[in-house]
Amino acid sequence: TAYLDEYTEILKMGSNGTSNAETGCNVTNVTFHYSLYATTYILIFIPGLLANSVALWVLCRFIGRKNKAIIFMINLSVADLAHVLSLPLRIYYYISHHWPFQRAVCLLCFYLKYLNMYASIFFLTCISLQRCFFLLKPFRARNWKRRYDVGISAAIWVVVGTACLPFPILRSTDLVNNSVSCFADLGYKQMNAVALVGLISVAELAGFVIPVVIIAWCTWKTTISLRQPLVAFQGINERPKALRMVFMCAAVFFICFIPYHINFIFYIMVKEGIITNCSIIQSTLYFHPFCLCLASLCCLLDPILYYFTASEFRDQLSRHGSSVIRSRLMSKESGSSMIG
Repeated sequence: TAYLDEYTEILKMGSNGTSNAETGCNVTNVTFHYSLYATTYILIFIPGLLANSVALWVLCRFIGRKNKAIIFMINLSVADLAHVLSLPLRIYYYISHHWPFQRAVCLLCFYLKYLNMYASIFFLTCISLQRCFFLLKPFRARNWKRRYDVGISAAIWVVVGTACLPFPILRSTDLVNNSVSCFADLGYKQMNAVALVGLISVAELAGFVIPVVIIAWCTWKTTISLRQPLVAFQGINERPKALRMVFMCAAVFFICFIPYHINFIFYIMVKEGIITNCSIIQSTLYFHPFCLCLASLCCLLDPILYYFTASEFRDQLSRHGSSVIRSRLMSKESGSSMIG
């Protein structure tokens, strides 16, 4: 059909940001990422929606106030849920290769992806740092106010929300096909050298290097604390619980976000035409979709973090889950007895 012919020509042309080096290395016709993205998002959507909805319900309603990390966990769950809710539109596009909605909706979904990534990074860092700090300074932990966490969370949303704006802005070019393309097929604006260095430096330093150093330091200090004598008012089970939480935060960070940020530097330089080696170009563009899919896995791994590290979450979930099951069974039994 005429539409398919037009779409094929657009794919061959590539986005506005396709460098001459990419064209010369014959990488513009790589389309395996459509099936990869669609499969990944299908597998994530239902479990991620259910897990984060239940987690948010339990965290907001049943967790006791003595769990200091509750505010950060709630915000982490909100960030994951926002990305999960945008997945059906992504799935539709990567299956149909057609975007029938407004351009603003496409850019919003694109924005939510990176908002979720960097909000998750900062909230995981806050959880690790707080658990480690309270373990090392239990007396100060007793005087910590809940409003401090609320203020920190609000600041994170403002900073991350503002810092992620360049991602959709850089992809909001006037593509030849401005109505049927979205996400991976969006155009790419070329940047000058100063803006390029600034973007890479801020994204890698604030969004990757500093958080990974903090999480690694928290993991190291928490592990060392197991060898030290207990401090007054510090429960005997507090250290293993803190260590589990810090280790889980580190695991989520290393699995989901380290591959993306290592590949991100090369990806930007490929798009800007700085890297001209075909092997590096092909490897970078090949691994980029896998890195983005790994980043989306945090929507599934974060609820596991709540369950296995927050005993209150686990207890309340099992308690109220059992009560719901019992109430349903009783209602069925009463209904059957009335019929009989």
